[in-house]
Amino acid sequence: MTGHGPITGKEPRTLLVLARHGQTVWHAENRYAGVSDIGLTPHGVAQAARLAEWARTARLDRIVCSPVPRALETAWPSARATGLTPAVEDALREIDFGVAEGRTIAELRSADPDMVARFLADPVTHHFPQGEPPAEAADRATAALRDIAAAHPGRTVLVVAHNTIVRLSLCRLMGIDLRSYRTVFPRLRNCALTEVSLPPGGIGTASLLAFNIPLALGGVPAVSP
Repeated sequence: MTGHGPITGKEPRTLLVLARHGQTVWHAENRYAGVSDIGLTPHGVAQAARLAEWARTARLDRIVCSPVPRALETAWPSARATGLTPAVEDALREIDFGVAEGRTIAELRSADPDMVARFLADPVTHHFPQGEPPAEAADRATAALRDIAAAHPGRTVLVVAHNTIVRLSLCRLMGIDLRSYRTVFPRLRNCALTEVSLPPGGIGTASLLAFNIPLALGGVPAVSP
């Protein structure tokens, strides 16, 4: 991504539409997927198709997605619907959950209840062992989103990424304590829409315009933002 250029005060804001990828087998079972390569379920494929129906008339200027296969699989139907080619941004990959990859909270609690208790109390300071520090993940993803905004002033960009990395980024963009990401933003529905407006150059505090709005059949928001 390009760096920030000079700000004149005349540049328009950028609208980022953030969408979590479609459902996978592990997410249906509430397992941590992180950086693991887990494909979409048939339901997840249908969710991606509904996202594409929405994208067809959303007047998007750009599609950017995580390199993790489930995000790419979700982004491509929207790309075909709009004629846009997804730009793959490595910094938008999901956080690595370390020892939690492929496991549920119940399984982790059974193996090490103290570890889970520490994580639930402060998921940033006491993130899962062998995993990526959430603060570092938030820094790289937020920097990528700000660069996307800076490169597309006044444009609308669909960003397809992941549950935790989006919630961490929202906290960073809005000045919310990262330790609160699980309570302020409990979860993102698969392929639901979250809209964030960023100031000129991608610099400054973002405005949250809509959060976690599910798509109904026909690719329209099920709830008016």
